[in-house]
Amino acid sequence: MSSSDRSQAVGVNKSYEIRTYGCQMNVHDSERLSGLLEEAGYVPAPKDGDGADVVVFNTCAVRENADNRLYGNLGQLAPKKAARPGMQIAVGGCLAQKDRDTIVKKAPWVDVVFGTHNIGKLPVLLERARVQEEAQVEIAESLEAFPSTLPTRRESAYAAWVSISVGCNNTCTFCIVPALRGKEKDRRPGDILAEIEALVSEGVSEITLLGQNVNAYGSDIGDREAFSKLLRACGTIEGLERVRFTSPHPRDFTDDVIAAMAETPNAMPQLHMPLQSGSDRVLKAMRRSYRQERFLGIIEKVRAAMPDAAISTDIIVGFPGETEEDFEQTLHTVRESRFAQAFTFQYSKRPGTPAADMEGQIPKAVVQERYERLVALQEEISWAENKKQVGRTLEVLVAEGEGRKDEATHRLSGRAADNRLVHFTRPDEPVRPGDVVTVEITYAAPHHLLAEGPAKAVRRTRAGDAWEKRNAAPADKPTGVLLGLPTIGAPAPSPAPAAGCGCD
Repeated sequence: MSSSDRSQAVGVNKSYEIRTYGCQMNVHDSERLSGLLEEAGYVPAPKDGDGADVVVFNTCAVRENADNRLYGNLGQLAPKKAARPGMQIAVGGCLAQKDRDTIVKKAPWVDVVFGTHNIGKLPVLLERARVQEEAQVEIAESLEAFPSTLPTRRESAYAAWVSISVGCNNTCTFCIVPALRGKEKDRRPGDILAEIEALVSEGVSEITLLGQNVNAYGSDIGDREAFSKLLRACGTIEGLERVRFTSPHPRDFTDDVIAAMAETPNAMPQLHMPLQSGSDRVLKAMRRSYRQERFLGIIEKVRAAMPDAAISTDIIVGFPGETEEDFEQTLHTVRESRFAQAFTFQYSKRPGTPAADMEGQIPKAVVQERYERLVALQEEISWAENKKQVGRTLEVLVAEGEGRKDEATHRLSGRAADNRLVHFTRPDEPVRPGDVVTVEITYAAPHHLLAEGPAKAVRRTRAGDAWEKRNAAPADKPTGVLLGLPTIGAPAPSPAPAAGCGCD
């Protein structure tokens, strides 16, 4: 959509709020939705206000309760909309792509429904709904324009997502995402690097390359080594201190990528590698094109090239037909892999996926019991791996909003190079998000590290300058897109979407 098309929708002095569910792809899409709305004249709703004129739900369809969660939230907004003339509600994302007209039938007070392929149309659809006084449902069947061409309001001044591809060519039997996001489409390397360079010029010091199957990058342009070349090219960008990526697929994780990670100075020693199951039989039923031996071989090669690398994963418990022996193979793989963290999911039946109709659906009680055993094992491993960090001196990129108890404990928080969360004693000198602090680790918990002594060094950075400049401006932050520093993060206490929708 051209800028002239977008300019037809004008929301001068109207406020907006975006509520985001799901994976990093959705979070980054919400940054674009914020940029589109602000270009059209909308302003972020104040946190302490009485609500927004426009509420946008950017939805996820991976988990079984996604539908109930959406309609419950829409139901809560119905009386607010009735009492607020001119208020509008829009629903986008994967669930909107899947349910289409069903949303308006179930919640007739919704004004706009848009899909994953046409997020750029949101301002126009809002204006059309206002003028015509009827709901606008517009779902594109294929990508209209690469989303990175759209205006973007990035929540973080020092760290940014950069999409290198959209869509997925895999056919995993448990995953509905390829049907909703479409086939993989790759961006040109020059466009990606130009975006990164522009971000760095604005003060960003860390970028995360983002794709549904990020290391399959190049399949659309006919270059099997395109991803490793892209990583190496990122290493030549002056001022770019940290490069990460999520989420790769074991099938496409080749030796040239491992070499590029190890040999590129700003490529971080951190990897999110979705396992899903340790059982060869279950992996075959999932239509995952690798087996346990191949997966463990990748982990071994990564550790040989980067001994300090922190590796995280996604695991599904209770896939149809999973036996106790199959589950034991998953536990064995977890023990061998020594993951720093794991996102653990209870299998969720999704209509439209082959797995939903498979025989051998596992009783909820069995799935829950296995899930609890897996979580207990991973907690034990995470804690043991974190204890190895005690006594080490680490450089921590100071983050915003990652330490919920920081004010009470007089600490700050940030991420080490391997993406571990570090809480540290607040230095005497001023420190801003985006600055880098060198600390010695004194204590380890399963999901964070603690540095209780004084900081060894504080390095003020251009990223910290960018954060300071942004926060000096008298502008309210959007309440719906709480991005902060892009991370893999700590495992959720209950099943929830994680990196790459948990489907990579």
